[in-house]
Amino acid sequence: MRTTNLFAALALGSVLLVSCRETVTEREVIREKEVEVEQEEPLEDKEGIIERTGKEIDREVNEEINEEIDKIGDDN
Repeated sequence: MRTTNLFAALALGSVLLVSCRETVTEREVIREKEVEVEQEEPLEDKEGIIERTGKEIDREVNEEINEEIDKIGDDN
């Protein structure tokens, strides 16, 4: 009898404890969307520092060459 009462008390206690729990299930839905964005960038921004520096040096060298040609003059 004592074992039966103990078993009944454990069963009743576990039922009461389990039934009092709140079972809340959260679901998070993540949706991916691909978005294409075109940005107008000036030509200078697309070039790197090396390209811009190279153009500046070319311009300076061409000016010096033109000055030397003007000093020598036209042979014709």
